[in-house]
Amino acid sequence: MRRSLPALLLALLTALAGLTAADATPASGWSARDADYPGSVVETDVPVPMSDGTVLRGDVRRPADAEGRPVEGRFPVLLTIIAYNKNIISGPAAGAVGGDPDYFVQRGYVHVSVDARGTGSSGGDWQAFSARENTDSGEIVNWAASPERPWSNGAVGMHGASYMGINQLFAAGNRPPGLKAIFPQVPAMDTYRDVVASGGALDVGFIPLWMGLVTGTGLIPPAYGPAEPDNALQVYLDRVQGATSFTAPTLLEATLGLNAAFDGPFYAERSPASVVDRIDVPTFLIGGEYDLFQRGTPMVFDALRQRGVPVKMIFGPWDHLQGSGDEVPAAGYGTLQELQLRWFDHYVRGQADPALDTDIPPLTYHEIGSGQWYRADRWIGEQRARSFELSGTSLPGAPGGLVDADPEPGRTTIAPLPVSGLCTRSTNQWTAGLPNAVGISRLCGDNRWNDLSGAVFETEPMTEVMRMRGPINAHLQTSTPTGNGMLSVSVSSVAPDGSVERLTGGWQVLSHRALDPERSRYLDGELIQPFHPFTEDAQSTMRPGEVEPVDVEVFPTGAVIPPGHKLRISVQAFDVPHLLPTVRDLPAALSPVAIHTSAEHPSKITLPVVPASEGTR
Repeated sequence: MRRSLPALLLALLTALAGLTAADATPASGWSARDADYPGSVVETDVPVPMSDGTVLRGDVRRPADAEGRPVEGRFPVLLTIIAYNKNIISGPAAGAVGGDPDYFVQRGYVHVSVDARGTGSSGGDWQAFSARENTDSGEIVNWAASPERPWSNGAVGMHGASYMGINQLFAAGNRPPGLKAIFPQVPAMDTYRDVVASGGALDVGFIPLWMGLVTGTGLIPPAYGPAEPDNALQVYLDRVQGATSFTAPTLLEATLGLNAAFDGPFYAERSPASVVDRIDVPTFLIGGEYDLFQRGTPMVFDALRQRGVPVKMIFGPWDHLQGSGDEVPAAGYGTLQELQLRWFDHYVRGQADPALDTDIPPLTYHEIGSGQWYRADRWIGEQRARSFELSGTSLPGAPGGLVDADPEPGRTTIAPLPVSGLCTRSTNQWTAGLPNAVGISRLCGDNRWNDLSGAVFETEPMTEVMRMRGPINAHLQTSTPTGNGMLSVSVSSVAPDGSVERLTGGWQVLSHRALDPERSRYLDGELIQPFHPFTEDAQSTMRPGEVEPVDVEVFPTGAVIPPGHKLRISVQAFDVPHLLPTVRDLPAALSPVAIHTSAEHPSKITLPVVPASEGTR
C-alpha cells in the first residue's frame, strides 16, 4: 500500500531517490574490484538493544549465493545510522548513502542500517544528537562488531550523508574498538553556527524542513507491526512524545528568542566539535561549496589534519543533495561507491593499497570561476591575507570601491527589505538544494538583481588572477537608529558583461557582534574567521546612531577572480528565506543599517589568497 507523506517531504525524498552513482573512471588508473557474490539477503527490523533498555531496529544485509541463501562466514561490516527511516534510505533514496548497499554486500561486506533512537522503526524519543543518542552511536558499533553476531568479523566502517555523516563523528568520538574507518559526507562541525543560527539569526529555510522530514518519515508503520502490535503502538506514542517534548518546544523557544535561540550547552552537546579531539580513525570527508555545512566540513578536516589523523577531503561545487551522491565523480577519483570501497577495503578489510595516498592527496577542491580542481595538503596553509578597504558611498547603479589603500569617506544606508536574498544561490543552499533538484535554481543564477537591494562595493577589473581558499572576514563599521539588525554579506565575481556570480556569503546580527579572539582564526595577523559567542550574556545592542565595528564571518570558499573580472562585496539587511530575526529582535531589525567608510571608521574585507604556484589535479 502506498503511504502518504506531506508534499514537501515527498519532494525531498524524490530528490534523494534521484541521487545515483554515475559511471566514472578514476584518473589515477585505479579500478574497483568485481563482485564476489551474486546477490544479497536482508533480515529486517533486527532488535539492537541499548544499555538503557531501549530497543533500536536495524536491517542486516548479507552476501548471498545464486539461490538467495546467505553465505556462511564472518565479514567486515559497513554501518549507517539513519534518522529518516531506513526503509526509505536503504530503498528508494539509497543515493543518500552513496547508492544501493548491495554494491558493498556483493563485494564481501555485511551492510547494517539502523534507525536512530525515536525515528523510523526504533524505540525511544528523538532528541537530535542528544548525549544519549550519541552514546547509542558507539553502542551500535559495538553491537555490530560483537562476536555474538555470527556474520561479523569485528571490523566496522561507517558511511552516509548529512545526519548519517554527523553521527559517524559522534560514534568515532566514543572510540568503540571495532570501528576502523568512517566516510562522512557533508557533516557539520558546530550545529549552531553551521546551520541553526548563522550569524545569530534563525534558519527558517532548512531547520523546519529537516525536523518535518524526521517526523514525517517516523510515521511510516514499521514492518514488524503486524507481528508485534504492542511494540508498534509504542513507537507511535514515542513519536508523539518526541514531537511534543523536543521538536515543537525547541522551535517555539528559538522563534521567541528564548534559550534555544542562543548558543550554549544544548548546542555544544549536539556539535561534533565537542568530540572531534577524540576521533582517531581514518576519515574521508565530502564537502560542498554550496552545502548547508559549507563552514563545518572543512573545520572537521582541519581539526583532524592538525592532530595527524589519516584524513582526506573532497570539496566540490555542490549543494547538500549533490554532495550526498552522484556529483562526486567530477573530482576525478571515481564514483562515490568506488571511493568508499577503496577506503574501506584498505582500512576496514585490511587490504594493501600503497598508491592510495599518492593517488588521492589530503585535500582536493574545486575552484569556482575556473572549474579547475586543485590539490593541497592543508585547508589553511600557504595562503596569504589580502585586505581591500571599502571606499566611498554605494548608490544604485554606482557601486562604492574596494581599494588597497586610501579609501574615500562615505556612508551608505541599507533599507531593511524582507525580500533580499529571495532570488539568489542562498535560497537553493539553505533549502538543501531542493530548487536545484527540481530545476528552478538556474532562474536565480545572476546575483546582480539582488545586489540592488543593498550596498555594493567592488574593485576595478583585475589585471592578474586572484585565487582564494578558506574563510573570509568582512569588518564593517556600522550604525543603526535602533541598535540592532542584521548584515547579510555576499562575496561575488563580476564578469565583464556585468553578470554577478555569488561565490559565498555570511551573516551577522549586530547585537551579537561580541568577538572571542581566542577562538577566532587569523592569517598573517589579520582576522579571517571571527568567532562570536552568540550567548544571551554576550548579546548587547549597539548605541543608536553610534558607529561600531562588526565582523561578519563569510563562509569558506575556493574561488578565483580572473583578469577582467571584479571582486564585489554586497551587503543587505535580510537573507530570505534563509534567516529571520527572533520575535524579540524583529522590531529593531526593521530599521535601516548604515555602512561607514573613512580613515576614522575603516571597513574592509580580508581574503585568504592562494599563491599562483599551487597545482591543479
